[in-house]
Amino acid sequence: MAEKRIVHEWLNTTSGFFYTVDRTLYKGKTPFQEIELVETGEFGKVLLLDKITQVAEKNDWQYHEPMTHPALLTHPHPRIVLVIGGGDGGILREVLKYPSVEWVDFAELDEEVVKFSRTYLPSLNGGAFEDPRVHFHFQDGRAFVESHPAMYDVVIMDMTDPFGPSKMLYTQEFFQAVKKSFREPQGIFVMHSESPITRPTAFACIRKTLQSVFSSVETLYTFIQMYATFWSISIASDTLKPTSNPPEVIDGRISTLGIRNLHLITGKTIHAMSVEYPYIREILDRPAPVITDARPDFPDLFSQQEV
Repeated sequence: MAEKRIVHEWLNTTSGFFYTVDRTLYKGKTPFQEIELVETGEFGKVLLLDKITQVAEKNDWQYHEPMTHPALLTHPHPRIVLVIGGGDGGILREVLKYPSVEWVDFAELDEEVVKFSRTYLPSLNGGAFEDPRVHFHFQDGRAFVESHPAMYDVVIMDMTDPFGPSKMLYTQEFFQAVKKSFREPQGIFVMHSESPITRPTAFACIRKTLQSVFSSVETLYTFIQMYATFWSISIASDTLKPTSNPPEVIDGRISTLGIRNLHLITGKTIHAMSVEYPYIREILDRPAPVITDARPDFPDLFSQQEV
């Protein structure tokens, strides 16, 4: 039996994870990054960008559901949504389950990732790219946000880790631009906020930077298998908070809206994921800088090449 290729991936400078690859389905390069699709025994198809795992077929809902539903269930009537990044289409798939959503602007830097995902990952995006409510903008996400004030009910950012092209979308000034993009004070912003286990400094920096802009920042915590660690997703607003509604009200809203086939999200699980362990509070009580345009680099490392 031929020896299988092993993908090793760093989570920080001292630890990481691995999985085996059965075969490479595609390997190429876009104008912005290397792209590879592999078939694995554990995860099914896995998309890697610049050799870093982005999304896997198996249990992708562990990430995509908490990135979308808590915010959309909290907003009283989400009509206009902006999705930044997320070229695989998993976020779009979940957003489009809401009958109130009339228009989705999809701002993605790399058009080739969308073309690739449309062709090779239809099981993940579920045909979301063909929905007439979706309007594509292949450009820098920050520039798009800054040129669209007073537009959106919900903004969801599904970006790579904060280094390279993504790092200017994690600054205080960018979050201020997101806030200005809300149509009404009830606007709500969602982003992943790194792992309090493997990247506690980055996690603390993102939380403090969000809190410097928004009145309310509520973080949900959950294990995500394809990232091999305990993860965080932060939901920011001046007026809305996912746990402001009791579980039974959230469940009633899921039923009324006809949202089906959820694997993770219920009223109870939203409340459960928002509970902050004491050690997380200890992390957040430590000094951590607010990330700004003048100083956009995080204190810890992200790139595998830096390790």
